[in-house]
Amino acid sequence: MRNRRGMVGGLILILLGGFFLAAQLMPGFFGYFSWPYIIIGAGGAFLLAALLTRTGGLAIPGCVIGGIGGILYYQSITGDWASWSYIWALIPGFVGVGIIIAGLLSREGPHFDTGGLILIAISAMGFLVFGGWFLFALDMNLLWPVFLIGIGFIILISAIFRRKG
Repeated sequence: MRNRRGMVGGLILILLGGFFLAAQLMPGFFGYFSWPYIIIGAGGAFLLAALLTRTGGLAIPGCVIGGIGGILYYQSITGDWASWSYIWALIPGFVGVGIIIAGLLSREGPHFDTGGLILIAISAMGFLVFGGWFLFALDMNLLWPVFLIGIGFIILISAIFRRKG
């Protein structure tokens, strides 16, 4: 397994180096690539390494880096840099997706980790609350009770599905 990890790491570095070398030698050809693609590609490299080596732990930083790259891509094409005031709430959801993928790639056998779902749900709730507040100027007095209800549902569902023992 150690040899396979080295091969995957070496292959990823060769591909990245080849891409950057080609971008230096032929700048016009790669002109349509936006800088967030580099961040998305780095996240994709982590995910590829996780898949090829069945090292689920690499899926978590892969999802976080790729997700942040996706956010930066959105912001670079729209110019909506002020969206950081609420879009940061998606980052725990990226961790949750990574946890779920890591569980599915586990060497001990695939398993589904409900902790990932909890993080995704909390992230969605935070995004809706902060997005509603900053983007749609909704009244925070309305949003906080909705947030508490959502967190209550998350805790209730996780208690129902929690493994015994």
